[in-house]
Amino acid sequence: METLFTGCRRVKERQAEKNLRDGRKKDEEEVRMQIIEQTLNFQLNIPSAVAIGKFDGIHRGHKCLLEQILEQKKRGKCAVVFTFDPSPYTLFSGKQEMELTTREEKRSYFEQMGIDVLIEFPMTFETAAMPPEQFVKEILCEKMQASYIAAGVDVSFGDRGKGDMVLLQKLSSVYGYELNIIDKVKTTDGTEISSTLVRDEIRLGNMQRVQDLLGEPYFLTGVVKHGKKFGRTIGMPTVNLIPKEEKLLPPNGVYFSEVQYEEKIYKSITNIGYKPTVNEERVLGVESFLYDFAQDIYGQQITVRLFAFKRPEMKFHSVEELKQQMAADIAEGRYYFFSVERKN
Repeated sequence: METLFTGCRRVKERQAEKNLRDGRKKDEEEVRMQIIEQTLNFQLNIPSAVAIGKFDGIHRGHKCLLEQILEQKKRGKCAVVFTFDPSPYTLFSGKQEMELTTREEKRSYFEQMGIDVLIEFPMTFETAAMPPEQFVKEILCEKMQASYIAAGVDVSFGDRGKGDMVLLQKLSSVYGYELNIIDKVKTTDGTEISSTLVRDEIRLGNMQRVQDLLGEPYFLTGVVKHGKKFGRTIGMPTVNLIPKEEKLLPPNGVYFSEVQYEEKIYKSITNIGYKPTVNEERVLGVESFLYDFAQDIYGQQITVRLFAFKRPEMKFHSVEELKQQMAADIAEGRYYFFSVERKN
């Protein structure tokens, strides 16, 4: 079968991003994505198109991979995402890697996109030592019936990471699958996009740069928790999330943002931090004020998307001083969104 090597050009990338956005508009009647986790005992029964990767952050390079298998889905193949759980870094270092997207966020993202099957391959010292040729034959070709494989140029699998794109190309003629190797996607300034680069920019609070790398704003999803309801007492009610410990957050501070609740999106301003003026407990939270919103949504799931850093978190001398600053932040947020809308 044919082996393809694809350099993902910007024009194709823009079309891919549009297709991905369109692909998220799924009918509720569609079959839900199947998740295969914590087992080697599985079998797909129809030919599949497989995207292989860690997919941490689901940046623009990842989106190019996913676009390939969604295109194959239109041709009758089962669209499959194959990833490792835990990540190789976590397995071999014994440390929890801070994640750009949590397991729950990835699952939701893939399902909304239209992926049919997500395989979270159990990464153990035993499975990590599997000879790469055996991995291709038994896992990709026999268990997954892969007839199409999309992977990045830095794909790595099998014993000591010896499995790579060269091996995949070599074995494509043996097992009859079509291979599409996706080149690194670059920014307009020529920088190669990677999850490591995204992490670095998040840690610096460069959320506009992060959005360029991801192709969309950095987000976190969770259930609204009860807080001390301080904002409500001063006429500025907020919604609170407690992020998962493994979720990578930008520096503590105030951000221009938006919050999605059910199908609606609300402009917002978000504080990430410990709220030192009114809270003596060291509990890291994500607190958002939603413009023109007055619903009680405790216990409901929301998604917070971060657009731009405004200021660092501060401890004020009094509640009145904090109230004045919050009012100023909210006013500046309205101007920020007004300016953005004018540019668009």
